[in-house]
Amino acid sequence: MTVRLSLPELQAKARVIRRHIITSTTIAASGHPTSSLSATDVATALYFGGVLRYDPKNPGWSGRDKFILSKGHAAPLLYAVLAEAGYFSIDMLPTLRKIGSPLEGHPNMRRLPGVEASTGSLGQGLSIGVGAALAAKLDKTESRAYVMTGDGEVAEGQVWEAVMSAAKYRLDNLVVVVDQNGYQQTGATLEVLDLRPLAPKFEAFGWFAQEINGHDLNEILQAFDKAQHIKGKPSAIVARTIKGYPIHTLLMSDPNHHGKPLTKDEEQQALAMIG
Repeated sequence: MTVRLSLPELQAKARVIRRHIITSTTIAASGHPTSSLSATDVATALYFGGVLRYDPKNPGWSGRDKFILSKGHAAPLLYAVLAEAGYFSIDMLPTLRKIGSPLEGHPNMRRLPGVEASTGSLGQGLSIGVGAALAAKLDKTESRAYVMTGDGEVAEGQVWEAVMSAAKYRLDNLVVVVDQNGYQQTGATLEVLDLRPLAPKFEAFGWFAQEINGHDLNEILQAFDKAQHIKGKPSAIVARTIKGYPIHTLLMSDPNHHGKPLTKDEEQQALAMIG
């Protein structure tokens, strides 16, 4: 099954998810809110824009598509999306990072329905996605694999090994989205290791690649639609985003906010900005 909301409904859903991210990380006094916020529009379109096939009542459904959050530190986003999709109660979100809670600091597939891979060790998610897509081909199913990586993460060599493998096996049921928010733990990605231009790099490895505004839901949906119609090669979507969007002006893209929750005062300002 897929869930297909209208554009105004998607915009409203993205606001709700962002509010969950802010409140859950502030309550936890821990987590990565800005990394989660930059990827919210892409994840909202994927789960609620008629793209991803899933069944929260039957998480292990063999015909489902698989979403792998390779940038596992953005777990607050994944948890908010899964709760809104009906995998578990929204009331669980305030238990983020608490002892005994299945909402761990990074996703744990053994503890929470809807989590397809235990991620957070950066660079591994695309390899998992390649395996999932290849398995679907061998099983002759229509299942697709969607992977979200960070732009700092793609400096990992394992990512490009997976890129080569996906092209070799012509995995047209694999889509990777690079959340290009421009920052990583130690600073701006352009200063740490400039990988621009990303889309042509994927094309050089035999992929179909697109570059989009990662906060424009129409562009995101169109990009997913194009990717679904590509035959014989995997697809990459380089989503230009802003870290902490739409509260980035409050945080001024401070890299120190990479793994830092908002204060109570910042939380109230952020929620007012989100609406």
